[in-house]
Amino acid sequence: MIDLYSDTKTKPTAAMRAAMAAAEVGDDHFGEDPSVQALQDFLADKLGKEAALFLPSATMANQLAVKLHTQLGDAVICHDLCHIRLFEGGLPAVLSGVSLDSVTGERGVFTGAQVREALRPKGRYFPPTRLVCVENTHNFCGGTVWSAEELDDVVTAARDADLGLHLDGSRLFNAAVKLGGVEGAWPMAARLSRDFDTVTICLTKGLGAPIGALLLGAHEQVEAARRWKHSLGGAMRQSGIVAAGGLHALQHHLPLLAADHDNAQRLAQGLAEIPGVALDPWPTTNLVFANVTGTGLSGDEARQRLRAVGVLSSGTGKRVRFVTHLDIGPDQISEAVAAAREAWRA
Repeated sequence: MIDLYSDTKTKPTAAMRAAMAAAEVGDDHFGEDPSVQALQDFLADKLGKEAALFLPSATMANQLAVKLHTQLGDAVICHDLCHIRLFEGGLPAVLSGVSLDSVTGERGVFTGAQVREALRPKGRYFPPTRLVCVENTHNFCGGTVWSAEELDDVVTAARDADLGLHLDGSRLFNAAVKLGGVEGAWPMAARLSRDFDTVTICLTKGLGAPIGALLLGAHEQVEAARRWKHSLGGAMRQSGIVAAGGLHALQHHLPLLAADHDNAQRLAQGLAEIPGVALDPWPTTNLVFANVTGTGLSGDEARQRLRAVGVLSSGTGKRVRFVTHLDIGPDQISEAVAAAREAWRA
């Protein structure tokens, strides 16, 4: 089976497993796990943030960030197709009691002018706008990369309105590699996250670790998040075993993201040659969306036919999503294209 369902499907490499097996551990709940501390310190230093907190998932990281920035009844500005709004179980309402004021924007990118237009009027009839959330890269819009200039525009508008800023950087390193290349990935990641108060980094997507994410920010924010981590059942005790996998990924796997991007281009080029298939949009990083409307198949039919010939995909509606990752090489991309051509033949 060629598994292109998600970049969360990766298996730990042999070197990562060795690092995990050798990890020194303690009780992270009491701050006693040296491997967790090493991961947190490493990433905070690289991204220029005061502190970082290791968490079970990026969803928890995003939701703790919303919690930190808001109070009951506040409003949050975000893109209408962002992960926080669509794929995190309605948790902004459940955990933080906030409303999401969504804005549109081509391929998941919106502007400072849109932020200003989305601000709620001041007065007792309206929820106060407190936070702007940005997703980079943007999953549902095709792995879109926000440029530094596009981010600056939104940051300026948010600061002018005295709003907090959160970056859902679950795939931030895909953006950093795309814009800065492998050699410049770390400086670019720091630049793209520089002006955000809080930042989510996921370790289990393109980076290939088995578990975990981090929330970065100021010391006081991270300490407040630590309390909510405990309250929401996020304590992981001797979690240095999995933190070591994450640290290994950050230190060794960034070059592999460039290969994922190359494979996504190969996949897109092959799929685009299939009659009735349109790339929606053309991929920027490692996410490929194929619109199958022209084949006469529904999205569900297209995905089921692929599965029957040994290719796993995801998606909604008429769009079939493929995600390249470190367990997929060029040969498997060629096989996936051939399988799709056969499966989607009229």
